[in-house]
Amino acid sequence: MRNQVIVVVVIACLFAASLFVALPIDHPAWLEEGLAPGIDTQRDIRELTLGLDLKGGTQILLEADVSEDQALAAEALNSAKVIVEQRVNGLGLTEPTVQLQGERRMIVELPGVKNPDQAIETIRSTGQLEFVDLGGMPVGPEDFINTTNRPDAVAKLQEAVAAGEAAPQPVPFPDQVFETIMTGDILEAVVATQDEFTQWQIQFDLTSDSSGQFFEYTRDNIGRVLAIVLDGRVLSTPVINAAINDQGVISGNFTADEADSLAIQMRYGALPVPLQVVDVRTIGASLGQDSIDRSLQAGIVGGALVLLFMLLLYRLPGVLADVALAIYVTLNLAMYKLLPVTLTLPGIAGFILSIGMAVDANILIFERMKEELRSGRSLRLAVETGFSRAWPAIRDGNLSTLISCAVLYWFGNNFGASIVKGFAITLAVGVLLSMFTAVFVTRTFMRSFLATQGQRLLGNRGLLGY
Repeated sequence: MRNQVIVVVVIACLFAASLFVALPIDHPAWLEEGLAPGIDTQRDIRELTLGLDLKGGTQILLEADVSEDQALAAEALNSAKVIVEQRVNGLGLTEPTVQLQGERRMIVELPGVKNPDQAIETIRSTGQLEFVDLGGMPVGPEDFINTTNRPDAVAKLQEAVAAGEAAPQPVPFPDQVFETIMTGDILEAVVATQDEFTQWQIQFDLTSDSSGQFFEYTRDNIGRVLAIVLDGRVLSTPVINAAINDQGVISGNFTADEADSLAIQMRYGALPVPLQVVDVRTIGASLGQDSIDRSLQAGIVGGALVLLFMLLLYRLPGVLADVALAIYVTLNLAMYKLLPVTLTLPGIAGFILSIGMAVDANILIFERMKEELRSGRSLRLAVETGFSRAWPAIRDGNLSTLISCAVLYWFGNNFGASIVKGFAITLAVGVLLSMFTAVFVTRTFMRSFLATQGQRLLGNRGLLGY
């Protein structure tokens, strides 16, 4: 009995915590700032993250602007994808997505974009990589600065921010122009590698024409910072440790992804392959809000009917299943915020389908339990046997669904079908949580009632629904 009370208290605390996250209310600073695992520091967790079809925005289809008979290396398009992602993230949008479609195309989805033309220009623009002398000033990565090659970089950024077309960036010295020592043209090859201590670093080779000039500068400025800047944004601030002639290394506490990303940006300050706009589709926010309202209405009506069905058919076990279902819905909403999951209309469909699977699991359990009671077993044995015998069917059904979700996610991720991907994610999350609530939570509630009201329940067949 004591163990059951402890488990019920744990479930109640889990429900309270998930409800706190799921509700659109203000949260503590540590949660808002992303100290909880998986939370994006730039995202307001009071609201769910909505996709393009619900929030409105622009979908852009890009294609490599090369002749059909010209071979296109997969690495070039992948590198272009990374650069496009970085550029659209700089627009300050919520959950922009960039996906490859086939071997020559790329889909860019920009929820909430206010100026599609500016976004397209940003995506297709020719970036310029610069090596900049900071003059000892405290400038760090992600800061925005003017350089002698781009003296108007900060002014253009501030105009874009004022127009709502870009996210605010840290600008430590808005009126100062830092000296550009050399541009990205000096680089011949850049690659992310590991040193003898398995630490990630960026190794680069210089062109023969520029190696002499670079050697002289690095020889005379050992111990000083030489910033790597792309389009006015500081990518990295390495310190010159030795004179560099033909080859150099940028070291630091890089992860594999960070090293690879910086290497790509240095290698391709501009896009490695020209892109042309094939199609632009704009979705109005009003359409998205109408979809949200209708989905919410359908969810409320459908959920109420499910709760009523379980109550009328299974009586007390149905009430317990309804409580477990409420916990399930709350857990789902909390997980959508914490992961985060970008919610789309197909994603809502996946969520609703997972509710059906959660109810289906309860029905299997209760029907098994009723069969055991009719055969003359004791109430306690009927409950335990009902759960144990229903488990194989629940496990196999959910496992096959998870396999299907994995296939759909792979398909959506590799072929630009973000609709399919959203459906797969929400369905998979829902299936995993439904197994927890249908098997663990409902069983715990049934055991608790047995421990306190067992004899009373055995004498009331109507209360048990058989």
